[in-house]
Amino acid sequence: MDTNRKTCRRWLSAWVLSAGLMGVTLFAQASDCPNWSREQLAQESQALTERIARWDTAYHDQGESLIDDELYDQAVVRLANWQACLGDTALHQPLTKVTRSSGTLDHPVAQTGLNKADDDGVRRFISRRDDLWIQPKVDGVAVTLRYEEGELMEAVSRGDGERGQNWTARVQQLPAVPNTLPTPLSAVFQGELYWKMNNHIQARNPASGARGTVAGAMAQKSPVKHTLEQVGLFIWDWPDGPTDMAARLAQLTALGFDTADYTHPINAQHDAAGWRDTWFNGPLPFATDGVVLKQAERPGVRRWSSSPPEWAVAWKYPAQQALAQVRGVEFRIGRTGRVTPLLWLYPVTLEGRRISRVSLGSLERWETWDVRPGDHIAVTLAGLTIPQATEVVWQTLERAALSAPSPERYHSLSCFTHTQDCGAQLLARLSFLSDQLALQGVSEGTWQALIKAGVVTDLLGWMTVTSEQLQQAHGIGDVRAAALMSQFEAAQAAPYAQWLAALGVPPGGSAELGHWNVLADYTRADWEAIPSVGPVRAEALVAFFSHPDVQRMAVQLHQAGVEGF
Repeated sequence: MDTNRKTCRRWLSAWVLSAGLMGVTLFAQASDCPNWSREQLAQESQALTERIARWDTAYHDQGESLIDDELYDQAVVRLANWQACLGDTALHQPLTKVTRSSGTLDHPVAQTGLNKADDDGVRRFISRRDDLWIQPKVDGVAVTLRYEEGELMEAVSRGDGERGQNWTARVQQLPAVPNTLPTPLSAVFQGELYWKMNNHIQARNPASGARGTVAGAMAQKSPVKHTLEQVGLFIWDWPDGPTDMAARLAQLTALGFDTADYTHPINAQHDAAGWRDTWFNGPLPFATDGVVLKQAERPGVRRWSSSPPEWAVAWKYPAQQALAQVRGVEFRIGRTGRVTPLLWLYPVTLEGRRISRVSLGSLERWETWDVRPGDHIAVTLAGLTIPQATEVVWQTLERAALSAPSPERYHSLSCFTHTQDCGAQLLARLSFLSDQLALQGVSEGTWQALIKAGVVTDLLGWMTVTSEQLQQAHGIGDVRAAALMSQFEAAQAAPYAQWLAALGVPPGGSAELGHWNVLADYTRADWEAIPSVGPVRAEALVAFFSHPDVQRMAVQLHQAGVEGF
Protein backbone atom coordinates (compact mmCIF):
# COMPACT_ATOMS: atom_id res chain seq x y z
CA MET A 1 0.00 0.00 0.00
CA ASP A 2 1.17 3.46 -0.80
CA THR A 3 2.07 5.44 2.32
CA ASN A 4 0.93 9.05 2.30
CA ARG A 5 3.87 11.41 2.08
CA LYS A 6 3.41 13.26 5.34
CA THR A 7 0.72 15.86 5.33
CA CYS A 8 1.21 18.20 8.23
CA ARG A 9 4.08 20.34 9.45
CA ARG A 10 3.51 19.51 13.13
CA TRP A 11 3.76 15.78 12.45
CA LEU A 12 6.88 16.26 10.33
CA SER A 13 8.53 18.31 13.06
CA ALA A 14 7.89 15.60 15.64
CA TRP A 15 9.21 13.05 13.21
CA VAL A 16 12.44 14.98 12.69
CA LEU A 17 12.92 15.41 16.43
CA SER A 18 12.63 11.67 16.95
CA ALA A 19 16.22 11.47 15.73
CA GLY A 20 15.71 8.52 13.47
CA LEU A 21 13.66 6.82 10.82
CA MET A 22 13.09 3.09 10.33
CA GLY A 23 16.34 2.11 11.98
CA VAL A 24 18.53 4.52 9.98
CA THR A 25 20.66 6.87 12.03
CA LEU A 26 20.46 10.30 10.45
CA PHE A 27 21.41 13.86 11.30
CA ALA A 28 18.80 15.14 13.67
CA GLN A 29 20.44 17.80 15.81
CA ALA A 30 21.96 21.16 15.05
CA SER A 31 25.31 19.82 16.24
CA ASP A 32 25.25 17.53 13.21
CA CYS A 33 25.07 20.42 10.77
CA PRO A 34 27.19 20.05 7.61
CA ASN A 35 30.66 21.55 7.69
CA TRP A 36 29.72 24.16 5.09
CA SER A 37 29.55 27.90 5.09
CA ARG A 38 26.11 29.31 5.79
CA GLU A 39 25.90 30.45 2.19
CA GLN A 40 26.63 26.98 0.83
CA LEU A 41 24.23 25.36 3.29
CA ALA A 42 21.49 27.74 2.17
CA GLN A 43 22.19 26.94 -1.48
CA GLU A 44 22.23 23.19 -0.90
CA SER A 45 19.05 23.41 1.19
CA GLN A 46 17.26 25.32 -1.54
CA ALA A 47 18.45 22.85 -4.18
CA LEU A 48 17.17 19.91 -2.11
CA THR A 49 13.85 21.69 -1.56
CA GLU A 50 13.44 22.03 -5.32
CA ARG A 51 14.49 18.41 -5.89
CA ILE A 52 11.92 17.09 -3.40
CA ALA A 53 9.29 19.29 -5.04
CA ARG A 54 10.08 17.63 -8.39
CA TRP A 55 9.78 14.20 -6.79
CA ASP A 56 6.43 15.25 -5.30
CA THR A 57 5.10 16.56 -8.59
CA ALA A 58 6.09 13.42 -10.49
CA TYR A 59 4.62 11.21 -7.76
CA HIS A 60 1.30 13.01 -7.36
CA ASP A 61 0.68 14.35 -10.86
CA GLN A 62 2.17 11.63 -13.07
CA GLY A 63 1.95 8.66 -10.71
CA GLU A 64 5.71 8.19 -11.20
CA SER A 65 8.00 7.39 -8.28
CA LEU A 66 11.42 8.88 -9.04
CA ILE A 67 12.89 7.71 -5.74
CA ASP A 68 12.22 4.86 -3.33
CA ASP A 69 9.98 5.82 -0.43
CA GLU A 70 12.53 5.13 2.30
CA LEU A 71 15.13 7.26 0.52
CA TYR A 72 12.53 9.98 0.01
CA ASP A 73 11.66 9.92 3.71
CA GLN A 74 15.31 10.22 4.66
CA ALA A 75 15.82 13.08 2.21
CA VAL A 76 12.95 14.97 3.86
CA VAL A 77 14.58 14.40 7.26
CA ARG A 78 17.89 15.65 5.85
CA LEU A 79 16.23 18.79 4.49
CA ALA A 80 14.50 19.47 7.80
CA ASN A 81 17.83 19.14 9.59
CA TRP A 82 19.52 21.56 7.21
CA GLN A 83 16.69 24.04 7.62
CA ALA A 84 17.03 23.73 11.39
CA CYS A 85 20.75 24.42 11.05
CA LEU A 86 19.84 27.60 9.19
CA GLY A 87 17.26 28.51 11.82
CA ASP A 88 14.52 28.16 9.21
CA THR A 89 11.22 27.24 10.85
CA ALA A 90 9.34 27.00 7.55
CA LEU A 91 9.81 23.26 7.19
CA HIS A 92 9.18 21.66 3.82
CA GLN A 93 5.74 20.12 3.45
CA PRO A 94 6.21 17.21 1.05
CA LEU A 95 2.59 16.71 0.02
CA THR A 96 1.50 18.54 -3.12
CA LYS A 97 -1.98 18.66 -4.55
CA VAL A 98 -2.69 17.11 -7.90
CA THR A 99 -3.39 19.64 -10.61
CA ARG A 100 -6.98 19.54 -11.76
CA SER A 101 -7.07 18.76 -15.44
CA SER A 102 -8.93 16.65 -17.97
CA GLY A 103 -6.57 13.78 -17.11
CA THR A 104 -7.44 13.65 -13.40
CA LEU A 105 -10.39 12.46 -11.33
CA ASP A 106 -11.58 12.86 -7.76
CA HIS A 107 -11.40 9.71 -5.65
CA PRO A 108 -14.95 8.55 -4.80
CA VAL A 109 -13.51 7.77 -1.36
CA ALA A 110 -10.28 9.37 -0.18
CA GLN A 111 -7.23 7.10 -0.09
CA THR A 112 -5.92 7.45 3.42
CA GLY A 113 -2.22 7.60 4.02
CA LEU A 114 -0.59 5.63 6.80
CA ASN A 115 1.48 6.69 9.76
CA LYS A 116 4.60 4.58 10.23
CA ALA A 117 5.16 2.99 13.62
CA ASP A 118 8.26 1.51 15.21
CA ASP A 119 8.17 -1.44 17.62
CA ASP A 120 6.95 0.69 20.53
CA GLY A 121 4.36 2.38 18.32
CA VAL A 122 3.01 -0.98 17.21
CA ARG A 123 2.79 -2.13 20.83
CA ARG A 124 0.78 0.98 21.76
CA PHE A 125 -1.46 0.63 18.70
CA ILE A 126 -2.32 -2.99 19.50
CA SER A 127 -2.80 -2.44 23.23
CA ARG A 128 -5.50 0.19 22.67
CA ARG A 129 -7.61 -1.62 20.06
CA ASP A 130 -9.63 -4.78 19.48
CA ASP A 131 -10.51 -6.80 16.38
CA LEU A 132 -7.19 -6.14 14.67
CA TRP A 133 -6.03 -7.57 11.34
CA ILE A 134 -2.76 -7.58 9.44
CA GLN A 135 -1.88 -7.46 5.74
CA PRO A 136 1.38 -7.30 3.82
CA LYS A 137 2.22 -3.81 2.63
CA VAL A 138 2.42 -4.58 -1.08
CA ASP A 139 5.03 -2.51 -2.89
CA GLY A 140 3.35 -1.23 -6.03
CA VAL A 141 1.18 1.71 -7.11
CA ALA A 142 -2.13 2.40 -5.41
CA VAL A 143 -5.39 2.58 -7.34
CA THR A 144 -9.07 3.19 -6.63
CA LEU A 145 -11.60 1.11 -8.60
CA ARG A 146 -15.26 2.18 -8.86
CA TYR A 147 -17.84 -0.29 -10.08
CA GLU A 148 -21.48 0.42 -10.97
CA GLU A 149 -23.87 -2.48 -11.38
CA GLY A 150 -20.82 -4.74 -11.55
CA GLU A 151 -19.10 -2.79 -14.35
CA LEU A 152 -15.76 -1.03 -13.92
CA MET A 153 -16.44 2.66 -14.44
CA GLU A 154 -13.33 4.40 -13.08
CA ALA A 155 -9.76 3.67 -12.06
CA VAL A 156 -7.90 6.49 -10.34
CA SER A 157 -4.23 6.58 -9.34
CA ARG A 158 -3.42 7.48 -5.77
CA GLY A 159 -2.31 11.02 -6.58
CA ASP A 160 -2.61 13.06 -3.39
CA GLY A 161 -5.26 10.80 -1.90
CA GLU A 162 -8.09 13.15 -2.86
CA ARG A 163 -7.49 13.28 -6.61
CA GLY A 164 -5.39 11.25 -9.03
CA GLN A 165 -4.72 10.38 -12.64
CA ASN A 166 -7.48 8.86 -14.72
CA TRP A 167 -6.18 5.34 -15.29
CA THR A 168 -9.49 3.86 -16.41
CA ALA A 169 -8.53 3.03 -19.99
CA ARG A 170 -5.25 1.45 -18.99
CA VAL A 171 -6.64 -0.54 -16.05
CA GLN A 172 -9.38 -1.93 -18.26
CA GLN A 173 -6.58 -3.55 -20.31
CA LEU A 174 -5.15 -5.40 -17.31
CA PRO A 175 -6.17 -9.08 -17.14
CA ALA A 176 -5.80 -9.04 -13.33
CA VAL A 177 -8.51 -6.38 -12.94
CA PRO A 178 -12.06 -7.60 -13.68
CA ASN A 179 -14.00 -5.28 -15.95
CA THR A 180 -17.15 -7.05 -14.83
CA LEU A 181 -17.81 -8.44 -11.36
CA PRO A 182 -19.55 -11.80 -10.91
CA THR A 183 -22.50 -9.97 -9.31
CA PRO A 184 -24.02 -6.60 -10.32
CA LEU A 185 -22.47 -4.81 -7.37
CA SER A 186 -21.84 -1.08 -7.04
CA ALA A 187 -18.74 -0.62 -4.90
CA VAL A 188 -15.45 1.19 -4.45
CA PHE A 189 -12.28 -0.84 -3.93
CA GLN A 190 -8.83 0.41 -3.01
CA GLY A 191 -5.79 -1.67 -3.80
CA GLU A 192 -2.33 -2.02 -5.20
CA LEU A 193 -1.25 -2.72 -8.74
CA TYR A 194 1.92 -4.75 -8.39
CA TRP A 195 4.47 -6.43 -10.62
CA LYS A 196 4.00 -10.19 -10.48
CA MET A 197 7.01 -12.03 -9.12
CA ASN A 198 7.71 -15.74 -8.77
CA ASN A 199 8.33 -16.72 -5.13
CA HIS A 200 9.85 -13.36 -4.34
CA ILE A 201 11.62 -13.24 -0.96
CA GLN A 202 11.94 -9.65 0.21
CA ALA A 203 14.78 -10.36 2.64
CA ARG A 204 16.94 -11.69 -0.19
CA ASN A 205 16.09 -9.14 -2.85
CA PRO A 206 15.16 -5.83 -1.25
CA ALA A 207 16.01 -3.68 -4.28
CA SER A 208 13.67 -5.46 -6.69
CA GLY A 209 12.53 -2.30 -8.48
CA ALA A 210 9.02 -3.74 -8.58
CA ARG A 211 7.25 -0.46 -7.90
CA GLY A 212 9.12 1.39 -10.60
CA THR A 213 8.45 -1.43 -13.05
CA VAL A 214 4.69 -1.40 -12.57
CA ALA A 215 4.63 2.41 -12.58
CA GLY A 216 6.48 2.31 -15.88
CA ALA A 217 3.96 -0.17 -17.28
CA MET A 218 1.12 2.17 -16.34
CA ALA A 219 2.89 5.10 -17.98
CA GLN A 220 3.62 3.39 -21.30
CA LYS A 221 1.58 4.55 -24.26
CA SER A 222 1.19 1.11 -25.80
CA PRO A 223 2.40 -1.66 -23.49
CA VAL A 224 2.68 -5.11 -25.02
CA LYS A 225 0.40 -7.95 -23.91
CA HIS A 226 3.07 -9.59 -21.78
CA THR A 227 3.60 -6.37 -19.82
CA LEU A 228 -0.10 -6.05 -19.09
CA GLU A 229 -0.22 -9.68 -17.95
CA GLN A 230 2.58 -9.04 -15.47
CA VAL A 231 0.56 -6.48 -13.51
CA GLY A 232 -1.33 -7.99 -10.58
CA LEU A 233 -3.97 -6.55 -8.26
CA PHE A 234 -4.25 -6.78 -4.48
CA ILE A 235 -7.37 -5.24 -2.95
CA TRP A 236 -6.49 -4.01 0.49
CA ASP A 237 -9.72 -2.20 1.36
CA TRP A 238 -13.40 -1.97 0.55
CA PRO A 239 -14.38 1.34 2.16
CA ASP A 240 -18.12 0.94 1.64
CA GLY A 241 -18.13 -2.82 2.22
CA PRO A 242 -19.45 -4.81 5.20
CA THR A 243 -18.37 -3.47 8.57
CA ASP A 244 -17.53 -6.95 9.83
CA MET A 245 -14.07 -7.93 8.57
CA ALA A 246 -14.83 -11.64 8.21
CA ALA A 247 -17.88 -10.84 6.11
CA ARG A 248 -15.94 -8.32 4.10
CA LEU A 249 -13.21 -10.84 3.31
CA ALA A 250 -15.72 -13.55 2.45
CA GLN A 251 -17.47 -11.33 -0.08
CA LEU A 252 -14.15 -10.20 -1.59
CA THR A 253 -13.26 -13.86 -2.07
CA ALA A 254 -16.62 -14.47 -3.76
CA LEU A 255 -15.86 -11.55 -6.11
CA GLY A 256 -12.59 -13.21 -7.12
CA PHE A 257 -10.14 -11.14 -5.08
CA ASP A 258 -7.44 -12.84 -2.97
CA THR A 259 -7.54 -10.34 -0.08
CA ALA A 260 -8.47 -13.02 2.47
CA ASP A 261 -5.35 -15.03 1.61
CA TYR A 262 -3.20 -12.21 2.96
CA THR A 263 -5.39 -10.75 5.73
CA HIS A 264 -5.22 -12.37 9.17
CA PRO A 265 -6.48 -11.58 12.68
CA ILE A 266 -3.97 -10.68 15.39
CA ASN A 267 -4.31 -10.46 19.15
CA ALA A 268 -0.88 -9.35 20.30
CA GLN A 269 2.36 -7.86 19.04
CA HIS A 270 4.03 -11.25 18.69
CA ASP A 271 1.25 -12.24 16.29
CA ALA A 272 1.99 -9.19 14.17
CA ALA A 273 5.73 -9.81 14.42
CA GLY A 274 5.22 -13.39 13.31
CA TRP A 275 3.35 -12.44 10.16
CA ARG A 276 5.82 -9.64 9.46
CA ASP A 277 8.71 -12.09 9.70
CA THR A 278 6.87 -14.67 7.60
CA TRP A 279 6.19 -12.24 4.78
CA PHE A 280 9.68 -10.76 4.94
CA ASN A 281 11.47 -14.11 4.75
CA GLY A 282 8.96 -16.23 2.86
CA PRO A 283 7.98 -16.44 -0.82
CA LEU A 284 5.27 -14.10 -2.10
CA PRO A 285 3.99 -13.19 -5.57
CA PHE A 286 4.80 -9.52 -5.02
CA ALA A 287 7.36 -7.25 -3.38
CA THR A 288 6.56 -5.82 0.05
CA ASP A 289 8.02 -3.15 2.27
CA GLY A 290 6.32 -3.93 5.55
CA VAL A 291 2.93 -4.80 6.99
CA VAL A 292 -0.26 -2.87 7.70
CA LEU A 293 -2.18 -3.25 10.96
CA LYS A 294 -5.82 -2.17 10.89
CA GLN A 295 -8.86 -2.46 13.06
CA ALA A 296 -11.99 -3.88 11.47
CA GLU A 297 -14.15 -1.02 12.72
CA ARG A 298 -13.57 2.34 11.05
CA PRO A 299 -15.62 5.51 10.44
CA GLY A 300 -18.00 5.90 7.53
CA VAL A 301 -16.47 6.72 4.17
CA ARG A 302 -17.69 10.33 4.27
CA ARG A 303 -15.27 10.96 7.13
CA TRP A 304 -12.25 9.54 5.29
CA SER A 305 -9.51 11.92 4.22
CA SER A 306 -6.06 11.58 2.73
CA SER A 307 -4.52 12.20 6.17
CA PRO A 308 -3.28 9.14 8.09
CA PRO A 309 -6.17 7.65 10.11
CA GLU A 310 -6.19 6.48 13.70
CA TRP A 311 -7.44 2.99 12.81
CA ALA A 312 -4.51 1.78 10.69
CA VAL A 313 -0.74 1.97 10.83
CA ALA A 314 2.20 0.76 8.75
CA TRP A 315 4.98 -1.27 10.35
CA LYS A 316 7.70 -1.22 7.77
CA TYR A 317 10.59 -3.62 7.51
CA PRO A 318 13.96 -2.47 8.85
CA ALA A 319 15.37 0.03 6.41
CA GLN A 320 17.03 -1.78 3.55
CA GLN A 321 18.49 1.37 2.07
CA ALA A 322 20.23 4.26 3.77
CA LEU A 323 20.80 7.75 2.43
CA ALA A 324 24.46 8.50 3.13
CA GLN A 325 26.45 11.66 2.58
CA VAL A 326 29.94 11.25 1.14
CA ARG A 327 32.65 12.62 3.41
CA GLY A 328 35.61 11.87 1.16
CA VAL A 329 36.82 9.81 -1.78
CA GLU A 330 39.94 7.64 -1.57
CA PHE A 331 41.52 5.82 -4.50
CA ARG A 332 43.10 2.59 -3.35
CA ILE A 333 45.63 0.79 -5.49
CA GLY A 334 45.70 -2.96 -5.12
CA ARG A 335 48.55 -5.42 -5.44
CA THR A 336 47.92 -5.97 -9.15
CA GLY A 337 47.56 -2.25 -9.85
CA ARG A 338 43.78 -2.14 -9.89
CA VAL A 339 42.47 1.27 -8.80
CA THR A 340 39.42 1.01 -6.52
CA PRO A 341 37.55 4.13 -5.37
CA LEU A 342 36.50 4.02 -1.72
CA LEU A 343 33.80 6.37 -0.45
CA TRP A 344 34.12 7.52 3.14
CA LEU A 345 30.69 8.33 4.54
CA TYR A 346 29.20 10.18 7.45
CA PRO A 347 28.16 7.05 9.35
CA VAL A 348 24.70 5.56 8.94
CA THR A 349 23.24 2.45 10.58
CA LEU A 350 21.62 -0.21 8.44
CA GLU A 351 20.38 -3.60 9.64
CA GLY A 352 22.12 -2.90 12.94
CA ARG A 353 25.47 -2.23 11.26
CA ARG A 354 27.32 1.06 11.38
CA ILE A 355 28.51 1.91 7.88
CA SER A 356 31.18 4.54 7.33
CA ARG A 357 32.69 3.48 4.00
CA VAL A 358 31.75 1.66 0.83
CA SER A 359 33.70 0.58 -2.23
CA LEU A 360 32.61 1.58 -5.72
CA GLY A 361 34.39 -1.44 -7.16
CA SER A 362 36.00 0.16 -10.19
CA LEU A 363 37.44 3.43 -11.40
CA GLU A 364 35.06 3.30 -14.38
CA ARG A 365 32.08 3.33 -12.04
CA TRP A 366 33.41 6.35 -10.19
CA GLU A 367 33.98 8.17 -13.47
CA THR A 368 30.43 7.38 -14.56
CA TRP A 369 28.87 8.48 -11.29
CA ASP A 370 31.30 11.37 -10.67
CA VAL A 371 30.95 11.06 -6.90
CA ARG A 372 32.43 13.93 -4.87
CA PRO A 373 32.44 14.89 -1.19
CA GLY A 374 29.03 16.22 -0.20
CA ASP A 375 27.10 14.00 -2.61
CA HIS A 376 24.37 11.72 -1.28
CA ILE A 377 24.26 8.07 -2.26
CA ALA A 378 21.99 5.10 -1.54
CA VAL A 379 23.61 2.28 0.43
CA THR A 380 22.32 -1.27 0.84
CA LEU A 381 23.76 -4.43 2.35
CA ALA A 382 24.52 -7.05 -0.28
CA GLY A 383 23.72 -10.43 1.23
CA LEU A 384 22.90 -8.53 4.46
CA THR A 385 26.64 -8.17 5.15
CA ILE A 386 28.55 -6.17 2.53
CA PRO A 387 27.81 -2.42 2.18
CA GLN A 388 27.08 -1.55 -1.42
CA ALA A 389 26.42 1.79 -3.13
CA THR A 390 23.47 1.46 -5.49
CA GLU A 391 23.01 4.97 -6.88
CA VAL A 392 23.81 8.65 -6.53
CA VAL A 393 20.62 10.19 -5.17
CA TRP A 394 21.79 13.76 -5.69
CA GLN A 395 25.02 15.67 -6.12
CA THR A 396 26.20 18.69 -4.19
CA LEU A 397 26.21 21.98 -6.08
CA GLU A 398 29.85 22.73 -5.25
CA ARG A 399 32.03 20.05 -6.85
CA ALA A 400 35.26 19.35 -4.96
CA ALA A 401 38.33 18.92 -7.16
CA LEU A 402 39.54 15.31 -7.28
CA SER A 403 42.44 13.76 -9.13
CA ALA A 404 42.12 10.04 -9.74
CA PRO A 405 45.24 7.91 -10.33
CA SER A 406 45.91 7.03 -13.94
CA PRO A 407 45.10 3.34 -14.45
CA GLU A 408 47.88 3.16 -17.05
CA ARG A 409 50.43 3.96 -14.34
CA TYR A 410 49.70 0.84 -12.31
CA HIS A 411 49.75 -2.81 -13.33
CA SER A 412 50.80 -6.23 -12.07
CA LEU A 413 54.52 -5.43 -12.42
CA SER A 414 54.61 -1.88 -11.06
CA CYS A 415 55.66 -0.63 -7.63
CA PHE A 416 57.92 -3.30 -6.15
CA THR A 417 59.88 -0.36 -4.71
CA HIS A 418 58.60 2.61 -2.76
CA THR A 419 58.33 5.96 -4.57
CA GLN A 420 56.04 8.95 -4.17
CA ASP A 421 53.41 7.30 -6.39
CA CYS A 422 53.96 3.72 -5.31
CA GLY A 423 53.22 3.72 -1.60
CA ALA A 424 49.71 2.30 -1.90
CA GLN A 425 50.52 -0.55 -4.26
CA LEU A 426 53.68 -1.52 -2.38
CA LEU A 427 51.66 -1.59 0.85
CA ALA A 428 49.14 -3.90 -0.83
CA ARG A 429 51.98 -6.15 -2.04
CA LEU A 430 53.45 -6.38 1.46
CA SER A 431 50.07 -7.18 3.02
CA PHE A 432 49.58 -9.96 0.47
CA LEU A 433 53.08 -11.26 1.21
CA SER A 434 52.20 -11.45 4.92
CA ASP A 435 49.25 -13.68 4.09
CA GLN A 436 51.20 -15.96 1.75
CA LEU A 437 54.15 -16.41 4.11
CA ALA A 438 51.90 -16.68 7.20
CA LEU A 439 53.61 -13.82 9.02
CA GLN A 440 51.80 -13.69 12.36
CA GLY A 441 51.02 -10.23 13.69
CA VAL A 442 52.46 -8.46 10.65
CA SER A 443 49.45 -6.47 9.46
CA GLU A 444 48.93 -3.69 6.97
CA GLY A 445 49.40 -1.20 9.81
CA THR A 446 52.80 -2.71 10.62
CA TRP A 447 53.97 -2.35 7.03
CA GLN A 448 52.59 1.16 6.86
CA ALA A 449 54.61 2.19 9.92
CA LEU A 450 57.78 0.60 8.51
CA ILE A 451 57.33 2.30 5.13
CA LYS A 452 56.65 5.68 6.74
CA ALA A 453 59.82 5.37 8.83
CA GLY A 454 61.84 4.47 5.74
CA VAL A 455 62.78 1.10 7.23
CA VAL A 456 61.19 -0.94 4.42
CA THR A 457 61.43 0.53 0.94
CA ASP A 458 60.80 -2.47 -1.31
CA LEU A 459 58.99 -5.81 -1.26
CA LEU A 460 61.90 -7.72 0.31
CA GLY A 461 63.44 -4.85 2.25
CA TRP A 462 62.40 -6.38 5.56
CA MET A 463 64.73 -9.37 5.07
CA THR A 464 67.85 -7.36 5.94
CA VAL A 465 66.58 -5.00 8.65
CA THR A 466 67.89 -5.05 12.20
CA SER A 467 65.98 -4.84 15.46
CA GLU A 468 67.31 -1.31 15.97
CA GLN A 469 65.99 -0.23 12.60
CA LEU A 470 62.56 -1.68 13.32
CA GLN A 471 62.34 0.38 16.50
CA GLN A 472 62.58 3.56 14.42
CA ALA A 473 59.00 2.96 13.32
CA HIS A 474 56.15 4.40 15.36
CA GLY A 475 54.70 1.98 17.91
CA ILE A 476 57.49 -0.60 17.69
CA GLY A 477 59.55 -1.11 20.84
CA ASP A 478 62.19 -3.71 21.66
CA VAL A 479 59.66 -6.47 22.46
CA ARG A 480 57.66 -5.88 19.31
CA ALA A 481 60.85 -5.62 17.26
CA ALA A 482 62.05 -8.98 18.60
CA ALA A 483 58.73 -10.59 17.66
CA LEU A 484 58.94 -9.15 14.14
CA MET A 485 62.52 -10.35 13.70
CA SER A 486 61.42 -13.84 14.70
CA GLN A 487 58.65 -13.80 12.09
CA PHE A 488 60.95 -12.45 9.37
CA GLU A 489 63.57 -15.10 10.04
CA ALA A 490 60.98 -17.89 10.05
CA ALA A 491 59.58 -16.67 6.71
CA GLN A 492 62.86 -17.40 4.95
CA ALA A 493 62.27 -21.09 5.57
CA ALA A 494 58.81 -21.02 3.96
CA PRO A 495 58.22 -23.50 1.11
CA TYR A 496 59.10 -22.51 -2.44
CA ALA A 497 55.44 -22.49 -3.53
CA GLN A 498 54.54 -19.95 -0.84
CA TRP A 499 57.40 -17.72 -1.94
CA LEU A 500 56.29 -17.84 -5.57
CA ALA A 501 52.82 -16.76 -4.49
CA ALA A 502 54.22 -14.02 -2.22
CA LEU A 503 56.13 -12.51 -5.15
CA GLY A 504 52.89 -12.41 -7.15
CA VAL A 505 53.51 -15.06 -9.80
CA PRO A 506 50.61 -15.09 -12.32
CA PRO A 507 48.24 -18.10 -12.41
CA GLY A 508 49.87 -21.10 -14.06
CA GLY A 509 53.38 -20.54 -12.72
CA SER A 510 53.26 -23.54 -10.42
CA ALA A 511 56.21 -24.58 -8.23
CA GLU A 512 55.59 -28.13 -9.42
CA LEU A 513 57.06 -27.16 -12.80
CA GLY A 514 60.52 -26.60 -11.39
CA HIS A 515 62.82 -24.27 -9.49
CA TRP A 516 63.16 -20.62 -10.30
CA ASN A 517 65.95 -20.93 -12.86
CA VAL A 518 63.91 -23.50 -14.79
CA LEU A 519 60.80 -21.34 -14.89
CA ALA A 520 62.78 -18.21 -15.74
CA ASP A 521 64.00 -19.91 -18.94
CA TYR A 522 60.53 -20.85 -20.16
CA THR A 523 59.54 -19.28 -23.47
CA ARG A 524 56.04 -18.28 -24.42
CA ALA A 525 55.69 -21.53 -26.36
CA ASP A 526 56.80 -23.51 -23.29
CA TRP A 527 54.12 -21.87 -21.15
CA GLU A 528 51.40 -22.34 -23.77
CA ALA A 529 52.21 -26.06 -23.90
CA ILE A 530 51.08 -26.38 -20.28
CA PRO A 531 47.38 -27.28 -19.80
CA SER A 532 45.28 -24.36 -18.51
CA VAL A 533 47.88 -21.80 -19.66
CA GLY A 534 46.66 -19.96 -22.75
CA PRO A 535 48.25 -17.13 -24.73
CA VAL A 536 47.25 -14.40 -22.26
CA ARG A 537 48.63 -16.21 -19.20
CA ALA A 538 51.75 -17.22 -21.14
CA GLU A 539 52.41 -13.56 -21.96
CA ALA A 540 51.95 -12.58 -18.31
CA LEU A 541 54.27 -15.35 -17.09
CA VAL A 542 57.05 -14.43 -19.52
CA ALA A 543 56.72 -10.78 -18.51
CA PHE A 544 56.87 -11.68 -14.81
CA PHE A 545 59.95 -13.90 -14.92
CA SER A 546 61.83 -11.48 -17.17
CA HIS A 547 61.03 -8.30 -15.22
CA PRO A 548 64.20 -6.65 -13.79
CA ASP A 549 62.69 -6.11 -10.31
CA VAL A 550 61.50 -9.71 -10.13
CA GLN A 551 64.91 -11.01 -11.28
CA ARG A 552 66.61 -8.83 -8.67
CA MET A 553 64.42 -10.27 -5.91
CA ALA A 554 65.11 -13.82 -7.13
CA VAL A 555 68.84 -13.17 -6.77
CA GLN A 556 68.28 -11.78 -3.26
CA LEU A 557 66.30 -14.87 -2.26
CA HIS A 558 68.98 -17.14 -3.72
CA GLN A 559 71.65 -15.36 -1.68
CA ALA A 560 69.49 -15.74 1.43
CA GLY A 561 69.29 -19.49 0.85
CA VAL A 562 65.53 -19.59 0.26
CA GLU A 563 64.37 -22.94 -1.12
CA GLY A 564 63.84 -23.06 -4.90
CA PHE A 565 65.88 -19.98 -5.74
